[in-house]
Amino acid sequence: MTEFQWQRAVIKIGSALIAPDGQRCSARYLLAIAKFITESRQQGKEVVLVSSGSVAAGRSQIPVTHQPTIAEKQAMAAIGQSQMMANWARFFDFPCAQILLTYDDLRDRTRYVNIKNTLRELLQHQALPIVNENDSVAVNEIKVGDNDNLGAYTALVAQADTLIVCSDIDGLYDADPRKHPEAQLIPEVAQISPEIHALAGGAGTSVGTGGMVTKLQAAEKCAQSGIQTLIVNGRDSKTFDALLQGRCPGTLFRAAASQEKARSQWLRHTLSAKGSVDIDDGASNALLHNGASLLPSGITAVTGQFSPGEAVNVQHQGQVIAKGLALYSAEEMKLIAGCNSQQIQSLLGFTLGEAVIHRDDLILYR
Repeated sequence: MTEFQWQRAVIKIGSALIAPDGQRCSARYLLAIAKFITESRQQGKEVVLVSSGSVAAGRSQIPVTHQPTIAEKQAMAAIGQSQMMANWARFFDFPCAQILLTYDDLRDRTRYVNIKNTLRELLQHQALPIVNENDSVAVNEIKVGDNDNLGAYTALVAQADTLIVCSDIDGLYDADPRKHPEAQLIPEVAQISPEIHALAGGAGTSVGTGGMVTKLQAAEKCAQSGIQTLIVNGRDSKTFDALLQGRCPGTLFRAAASQEKARSQWLRHTLSAKGSVDIDDGASNALLHNGASLLPSGITAVTGQFSPGEAVNVQHQGQVIAKGLALYSAEEMKLIAGCNSQQIQSLLGFTLGEAVIHRDDLILYR
């Protein structure tokens, strides 16, 4: 088995594991997964769960004899969502937090930043975030469409280093193992090439490995952002024993670059600064030498027009020393510049925390 290391993982669980009979939630496959989550947390690791199953869980409550309409499926999802959450919560003695997303939430800059901040706070307070697509309101135009890609987007917004996709087969094979008993498992993929994509199959192909198209899409999204992806068999409890020991019993897709490098490149080269903030000596020292977030008390001036989530340069004595993502708009920063963090609520009427740029969203130039 291929060895790997991780600190913050997104684990994607499909409907076939949540509701094997397609009608209601079951514990059949989830006990081993829950044990893995609990023991990983005890090792100091962080976990975000992406869980399918709301439509299947609510199907028995909206009985139909025909192909369900969109409205009927959304009603099933609305009922099944609480059942799916309750099904997970019974395994844990720590809080479970529900987060429902659509593609619109992920592509909107302000909402994306809010999701990221919420996930960060939940993990900091030892809660287990459980993410699902908001099937009760989503229509095709705003749906991610599959939870493999939702898992990848969640790994990106959660700044995870690992995505674990729990499937009903062991990983990526060189042929469809359901049709070709001699098919061989591919234990490690260094780069997702056209040849690897071809193994997933598609229209007119005969070598498709079944259900792998969206999993490879997810793995590719993650690899390009410095996140490793594992495809493993979620039905086999031994899978999670191996994962706890740092071994991948399925297929490991290596990250194309380290996460720090990929994120640094994104912040440094891709995002153009929409404005700047000038900071005093104390704030400069805290950023450069203590790995601190930027607090409003250290700001002496705000220049430009920017919205929450946009990039700004951080200047000290006329020199740009850092670039980061602003948690507040330019106008809001002007109101709280030089103030204590405890005053943000009273000055703005709301607060997103004590920092104006969090250290996770900051790259230093020197």
